[in-house]
Amino acid sequence: MRKFWFFALVTVIFLSLSSIGWAQQIYGDYLETRSADVYTGSCFANAEVGLSGDQAILAWRVEKGSWNGVSLDGLSVVGVAKAKATLGDSFHNPYPAKSVLIVDDRANREQQIALISFAKTMAGELLDNAVDVEAAPIRMEIEHHAGHPGAGFLKAGSLAAIETRPINDHDHLCGNEETYYPPLASVTHAMPAVALLDQYSGPALGVSWTTHDKRNAFVGTFSR
Repeated sequence: MRKFWFFALVTVIFLSLSSIGWAQQIYGDYLETRSADVYTGSCFANAEVGLSGDQAILAWRVEKGSWNGVSLDGLSVVGVAKAKATLGDSFHNPYPAKSVLIVDDRANREQQIALISFAKTMAGELLDNAVDVEAAPIRMEIEHHAGHPGAGFLKAGSLAAIETRPINDHDHLCGNEETYYPPLASVTHAMPAVALLDQYSGPALGVSWTTHDKRNAFVGTFSR
C-alpha cells in the first residue's frame, strides 16, 4: 500500500510539473516586413538575393502574459534590423546584424527590460547587436477572421510604420508563388501579406526606407 501511494504521489508531482512546464506563459500578435518579397516565385526571389532583403522590422503586441516574471499585458516591442546579407539566404551569413529596439513608452523600467529580453529571445541572433533602444508610443492592431490573422497595422512613434493587407489572386505575378522565406521570429501561425506601407526612419542604422505594395510581410500570432 505504501508503494502504491508513493508512486501515486510521484505521478501527481510529475503531471503537475509537466503542466507548469507546458503552460502558455505569453501570447499575442506578430507583424514583420523585410526588404525582399517573402511570398514569391523562386525566379523572383533569386533576383533579389544579394541586392535586397537585408532590412527588416519585427513587431510583437502582447495580449497577455509575463516574461521573466514581469507582466507585459497589452504592451508592444519593435525590432528594426540591418543585416550584412539577404536574410534567409542559406549561402551568405547575414550576421552580425545591427538593430534598433523600440519599447512601449507605457512600460515601466522593469517592463522595458523584459520587453527587450523577450524580443531578443524570439528573434535570436537578428536582434542581438542592438545599437540603440528607444521608448515610443506604439500602436499595433491585427484583424482576426475565423481565428486567422488578416490585415495588420503598426505605428511606433516617428520611427517605424507598417500597414498590410492579405494576399489575393492579383498578387500572383509569375504563377508559381509560394512562401519562399519563413518568418524571422518564432511564431505559432503566420500568413504572408502585402505591405501597403513599410517604413523606418532613424539615424542609428545608417539607413532609412519607405516602400509600398510589396509582398514582403507576415501577419501572425505567437505564444511561448
